[in-house]
Amino acid sequence: LDITTKPIVFDADTGGIQEHFIYLVKTLERLGVSACVIEDKKGLKRNSLFGNEVNQEQESIDVFSRKISAGKSSLSGKDFMIIARIESLILDKGMDDAIKRAKAYIKAGADGIMIHSRQKDPAEILEFCRQYAQIPSRKTLVVVPSSFNSITEDELEKAGVNIVIYANQLLRSAFPAMQATAESILRHSRSLECEEKMLSIKQILELIPGTK
Repeated sequence: LDITTKPIVFDADTGGIQEHFIYLVKTLERLGVSACVIEDKKGLKRNSLFGNEVNQEQESIDVFSRKISAGKSSLSGKDFMIIARIESLILDKGMDDAIKRAKAYIKAGADGIMIHSRQKDPAEILEFCRQYAQIPSRKTLVVVPSSFNSITEDELEKAGVNIVIYANQLLRSAFPAMQATAESILRHSRSLECEEKMLSIKQILELIPGTK
C-alpha cells in the first residue's frame, strides 16, 4: 500500500467457519485490502485442480450463503468486496448447480462470483458465462485460466468476464529458473556459469524505489 494504488485481492480459501470469517473480513478491511475470495468447500484447503482425485466436499448453499451475509454485515464501509468462488464444475456437480449457487450467493450479498474449471477446453467456462449473463442481478465475474489457458483475455471479456487472475504462472516460471541456477552452482562450485541468465545486482536494486 506504500508503493501502489492497485487493489489487493486476498485468497481466503474457504474463509473458515462463519465466526472466524467475520473477524478475518474486519481485519482485511482495516488493513486496506480491497477484496477477499472464498470458495464453497468444507475443511482444509485442497487444490481445486485435483478435482475428485482427492476428497473434497462442497459446502451447502445455505451455510455458505450465511457466511457471505455475516461477512458483509461485519464491514464498516461499502468498498470491501467478498467474492464467492464456486467449485461445482471442479467437483463435477454440473452447470445447473453452479448457476443455482451463483444466484444464491449474489442474493446473500456476494460482490462477485469466481467460476473455476479443470477442463482444458474453455467451452465449460464459456457456457457458464453465457448462462450467468442471463442473471439480472449478476455481479463482477472472475475466472482463473490455469487449465483452460488457450482462451484469450479478449475472448473472456466478450463472454462477460470482468477479472482474469493468473494464479500460479509466475511461480511456475520462477521455480525452474531457480532450480537450474542452484544445480549450476553445485556442479561448478561457483556462479560464473549462470551469471548471464540472471539480473545484475544493479538491476535488482533499481527495482526498489529510492535506491538509485
